[in-house]
Amino acid sequence: MAAKKIISVIGATGSQGGGLVRAILNDPESDYSVRALTRNVNSDKVRELVKLGAEVVAVDLDDPESVKRGFDKSFGVYCVTFYWAHFSPEKELAHAWTMAEAAQYSGAEHVIWSTLEDTRKWIPLGDNRMPTLQEKYKVPHFDAKGEADHFFEESGVPTTYLIPSFYWENMIYFGMGPKKDENGILTLTFPMGDKKLAGIAAEDIGKCAYGIFKAGRRYIGKKVGIAGDHLTGSEMARELGKALGQDVRYNDVPPEVYRGFGFPGADDLGNMFQFYRDFEKDCLALRNLEVSRALNPTLMDFTSWLARYKDRIPIA
Repeated sequence: MAAKKIISVIGATGSQGGGLVRAILNDPESDYSVRALTRNVNSDKVRELVKLGAEVVAVDLDDPESVKRGFDKSFGVYCVTFYWAHFSPEKELAHAWTMAEAAQYSGAEHVIWSTLEDTRKWIPLGDNRMPTLQEKYKVPHFDAKGEADHFFEESGVPTTYLIPSFYWENMIYFGMGPKKDENGILTLTFPMGDKKLAGIAAEDIGKCAYGIFKAGRRYIGKKVGIAGDHLTGSEMARELGKALGQDVRYNDVPPEVYRGFGFPGADDLGNMFQFYRDFEKDCLALRNLEVSRALNPTLMDFTSWLARYKDRIPIA
């Protein structure tokens, strides 16, 4: 029996990487083995992955040599950065460069780079419709990833550019779920107007990535946007209401109001929603539902996700 090809996964205990690791290890017919790359090899999450059959290697994106060791002899590599851990676009750029260089060094035959749009291609820095943040960005956690695409292009490594959507898990972990207003009515607050937002279950990102690896060279050199549903704020509120068994209303606010909410990253996220709103057609066209389902036949839509996870959404 031929040895399985190694897929090395950055952020193997996180949302995206963890979904990919489990997708591979839960497939008894898989041609791949998993090398889980993480900073903390002694965590409970790592122990769970070891039980499932993953090899674990300590990797720190601030240590380029450790990344090279982690990618060594890999057939495939999954690359992702962690903006919300440090709020630094410059650190994201440095980490992306480190991964692209290590992938080139390793001779990997397929790299998936988890990226996003560089919104400055739609909204130049001098465009005052949206404030410039950190002096050089419109949506920092988008723009740095999009800017970093060229590291992978110039490295010559065979790369697929995977473009996820808004995580529905943000309602569980990031305080974006419905909250009671002054009248005790649950309200879902987004600055999206009547435009549709592409969303996805975090675990489905990894499953879609696995579909890309299984497709061979079909998606190399291409941008592949993924989503589980395209919904307006009103549609999301309606589905939330059905799932929670109580009225949920959509509270549309202007982006400038959302930017002023004051939580860490509010300005970045307010700009992100404005980008999704103002360039709805481009954002939805890139995140094709049919392509996503072809890559991942078990893809959840928002209703399916709510059926599984509604009880984990904190109601304040």
